[in-house]
Amino acid sequence: MLRNEDLDRGRCRPEFIAAMLEDLKWFGFEWQEGPDVGGAFAPYNQSERMNSYRAALEKLDTGGFIYPCTCSRKDIQSAARAPHADDDDEPVYPGTCRQNHKSQIANRKFSWRFRVPDGETVSFTDAHLGPQSFVAGRDFGDFIIWRNDDVPAYQLACVADDALMRITEVVRGADLLLSTARQLLLYRALGWAAPAFYHCELMRDETGVRLAKRHDALSLRALRQQGRAPEKLRSRWQPGGSPGRGRAD
Repeated sequence: MLRNEDLDRGRCRPEFIAAMLEDLKWFGFEWQEGPDVGGAFAPYNQSERMNSYRAALEKLDTGGFIYPCTCSRKDIQSAARAPHADDDDEPVYPGTCRQNHKSQIANRKFSWRFRVPDGETVSFTDAHLGPQSFVAGRDFGDFIIWRNDDVPAYQLACVADDALMRITEVVRGADLLLSTARQLLLYRALGWAAPAFYHCELMRDETGVRLAKRHDALSLRALRQQGRAPEKLRSRWQPGGSPGRGRAD
């Protein structure tokens, strides 16, 4: 299946989605599940799955796993005890709003933040990188699962979709290892089985800098316009082992 993660209203435009579908099909991707649109399978759009995310949010609220947070990004970055877990990751939340209740912050904008079990080691075995361990409250702190613009954050939407779509294996970049630790706590709190994970090395340019959206010269669209053939750009995957439902970020 193809999942269109279109919750960022400022970035998701119809022309971008059309270009994504065109490039993926050119590259050779095919999907066999999704809404039927004129005899073809369309992507699942996260913007159309809000009921699922709200149900997960309500379950976490009922279980006491989350609390309303009125802190801004600037508040967190300027907090005296908010060390950065990693240069590429968000600061460890200092717990400013941990005692908040929704009734106390009426008429104020707030996010919902997941309360991590401080000091607990979150461990998993990655299919590529082996055993991984992170300490909640030290390597990562309480994290946002629902933004103050009334949109689910990546962590919650990703977990809810993977669970409800019965994803059994996730392949993604090694920069998301900390996200996996956070998501495992969400799976447990929601009573859902977690998939297996495979974190691969990031693609880098000739100088060793990891590729990002700013490297437009290496995008599928740019390579296609250069006349490159898709079969020369991809490595062919040979199926084997037991069947499952996988997802690649």
